[in-house]
Amino acid sequence: MPIVAQSTETADWVSRFADEVIAESERRAPGKPVVVASGLSPSGPIHLGNLREVMTPHLVADEIRRRGYEVRHLISWDDYDRYRKVPNGVPGTDTSWAEHIGKPLTSVPAPAGSAYPNWAEHFKAAMIEALGELGVEFDGISQTAQYTSGVYREQILHAMRHRADIDAILAQYRTKPKARKVQQKAADAAELEAEEGSGAAAEDDGSSGSAGYFPYKPYCGNCEKDLTTVTAYDDDTTELTYTCTACGFGETVRLSEFNRGKLVWKVDWPMRWAYEGVVFEPSGVDHSSPGSSFQVGGQIVGIFGGKQPIGPMYAFVGISGMAKMSSSKGGVPTPGDALKIMEPQLLRWLYARRRPNQSFKIAFDQEIQRLYDEWDRLDAKVADGSALPADAAAHSRAVRTAAGDLPRTPRPLPYRTLASVADITAGHADQALRILSELDPSHPLTSLDEARPRYDKAEAWINTHVPADQRTIVREQPDTELLASLDEASAGSVRLLLDGLAEHWSLDGLTHLVYGVPKVQAGFSADATPKELPPEIKTAQRTFFALLYRLLVGRDTGPRLPTLLLAVGQERVRHLLGAA
Repeated sequence: MPIVAQSTETADWVSRFADEVIAESERRAPGKPVVVASGLSPSGPIHLGNLREVMTPHLVADEIRRRGYEVRHLISWDDYDRYRKVPNGVPGTDTSWAEHIGKPLTSVPAPAGSAYPNWAEHFKAAMIEALGELGVEFDGISQTAQYTSGVYREQILHAMRHRADIDAILAQYRTKPKARKVQQKAADAAELEAEEGSGAAAEDDGSSGSAGYFPYKPYCGNCEKDLTTVTAYDDDTTELTYTCTACGFGETVRLSEFNRGKLVWKVDWPMRWAYEGVVFEPSGVDHSSPGSSFQVGGQIVGIFGGKQPIGPMYAFVGISGMAKMSSSKGGVPTPGDALKIMEPQLLRWLYARRRPNQSFKIAFDQEIQRLYDEWDRLDAKVADGSALPADAAAHSRAVRTAAGDLPRTPRPLPYRTLASVADITAGHADQALRILSELDPSHPLTSLDEARPRYDKAEAWINTHVPADQRTIVREQPDTELLASLDEASAGSVRLLLDGLAEHWSLDGLTHLVYGVPKVQAGFSADATPKELPPEIKTAQRTFFALLYRLLVGRDTGPRLPTLLLAVGQERVRHLLGAA
């Protein structure tokens, strides 16, 4: 039995969209599965900005499933789109791939060394694997398979019969040069993203010549490219004649039997809305500029007897320390890259907690540690019932789907602690286990598996995203020159630390100790709170910490000192701090 909608007081953005989609689906197709959709072009690495194209309808679809409805989440792989350019930074490719520009993506060779048969399958595979890890349930549709098997034949013939109607709609957006220049200026950045990121939104809207307008483009029977011009078409016989400007080839075919071509993008997309009965599909900023495919599609879809889906415009996703993502620029992080350094729950949460029209950044730099701290605080609030309703909803969508909970780390130790341990131990698992087992002596870790996969993600982050000059290398021998130069106050602070090591050898204990030494030296209790202390104590603490870092790792900063001390080990700490 379907569950009633949530009250507006407790509903998050996902629930509100689910309410709308269910109601709209019942109006359009009562009793049938709710259909939501995404579209992805495997023209290169499918990046984290493109993931919003999937996660927005996924989260809505999952909420609808939780309420007991049947839902289909379609992902259209736009693998029959033309190959537009050779993306930068793709291993196994070089400038020779430019000879394939104009061919369908499924007719372009995969990068050298790939296990996949063509370009499109190579990039689809990585995304499919990431979506599996993220718990995204979907029905994948290859547009190559749809077009080349003749599935859309009637829709193509229908579009050709109504080409004048389609042309009239498109003509409304073919503005005068001056107006078009203003529109283009506003859309330039979005179109760049569209070209490589979210389907073929930058594709033209069809060819007009002496024979008239045609919303269909054949791929050449000789060179396979779409640099073709339709020169004649007969509605009665469906005979179509085209010539190829790339190789000079030309032929006449019967469109009622011909399967080597496709509708242009601004016609193809609304045709599919009607064919699949899509009720909800978000669109990127690139689809919302004047005359964009989503706006125009809203008028063209009626020609195919359908209705435009409801759905929000979604904002761009950025990366900490990087410019806006564009696949054509190369080196753009993908969902698979993110999942190497963060658990699926965290990545899902980043998309669930922000409304689609809100931009946000995904951290590959030090910011990832703060994000994990924020996530762990939310986890604790959900556990004790103190989380706000919207925050609890985002958490729930992050950790589970309608099918059940995602696998999680049994002992989710702080990410920054795990990263520090991975940094210091440099891949020595036995050393890592020793340190982690000493974090909480009352509840020691007995196996690294208890801290996995979070530990592995933190280790991967250290190894791939922390520059070599920021890695921690513990000194082999004491800095005798520095130790000999210490004044009485500095030497006294080191002695206080050494005297308390054995008694405080745990993460909490060492935290209390290192922060307490400057307090005790200044005549206060080690338990004194910041409100009870003069401002100078903070300065004294920073000075003391910098001294310890210089003695242990030879520089002024490093991992959190309690973690560093545990990692170095009590005996070696004593040796490096000059204990007899």
